[in-house]
Amino acid sequence: MTLPPYATLLGIAIEPDDDGTRRLALPYAGKVSGRPGFLHGGAIGGLLEMAAILRLRDALGDEAAVVKPVTLTVDYMRGGREKMTYAAGLVRRLGSRVANVDAIAWQDDRATPIAAARLTFLIRR
Repeated sequence: MTLPPYATLLGIAIEPDDDGTRRLALPYAGKVSGRPGFLHGGAIGGLLEMAAILRLRDALGDEAAVVKPVTLTVDYMRGGREKMTYAAGLVRRLGSRVANVDAIAWQDDRATPIAAARLTFLIRR
């Protein structure tokens, strides 16, 4: 899967996760900064959306389906600092036309996320 231009603009990269799946990595840079010393909330939200799409695409396999986000709810739990940020998704339900996906973003410890998201996608096969 190639990442969309927005992900490329932010500097997001795909890398292997500890459980054998894939996750996203966002290095800290001036283009993703918000208030001094912190990540911008929009960059975190974009990272979460891309992580959900990546996991959904992995679940769909080679199928040439069009996925369209319908809802996106982000819970910001703590400020993202000036360091590498990771995100991974989890498909909760994959139906024939609708998918529900969760995503979390973390920095030092996956058990202490900086943000979490819930997304609903329409799938056109």
